[in-house]
Amino acid sequence: MSTVEKVDKGVRVRLGPEEAALVRALMEQLQELLGAPPDGGDELASLGITAEARRPDDPVLARLFPDAYRDDGEASGEFRRYTEMGLREGKREAADIVLGALEGATADGVEAVLDVPQAQAWLRALNDVRLALGTRLDISEEWYDEAEQLDPRDPRMAMFAAYDWLTMLQESMVRAIW
Repeated sequence: MSTVEKVDKGVRVRLGPEEAALVRALMEQLQELLGAPPDGGDELASLGITAEARRPDDPVLARLFPDAYRDDGEASGEFRRYTEMGLREGKREAADIVLGALEGATADGVEAVLDVPQAQAWLRALNDVRLALGTRLDISEEWYDEAEQLDPRDPRMAMFAAYDWLTMLQESMVRAIW
């Protein structure tokens, strides 16, 4: 049911009620995964710098915030120290833009007209959710073959379907923007 089309100075996104609910739930889960922003009591944090910078143990967070230097843990840690807070905030803001557009959802779904910066925020947020799902599912080049062989009752089937649908939605948005 979802449609994405280019309109004057932006993109119109139409989602059915189930699609809007899915996107909302995934964006809320992404925000939960990213954690709350710092409370501002730390002077370094107010500058976007974290005193404790280390590679996340959670594979999804490690995928969303990869090491900048694969062969130099110290340089990666230093880079992370200065960039991770800003990157997290950008991801939170993109998810907020998606959630804001979904606030008008009704029993019929939602229709949102996004300007180009909002549509780009949607693309970033959809990409983050796809990366998270792809990491949890261990998506590889052969994932379509793997998904075809899954028993329809396999609990991962819904996540594979969500990943596939998000891929289609993201591709539709890219085509509409460019």
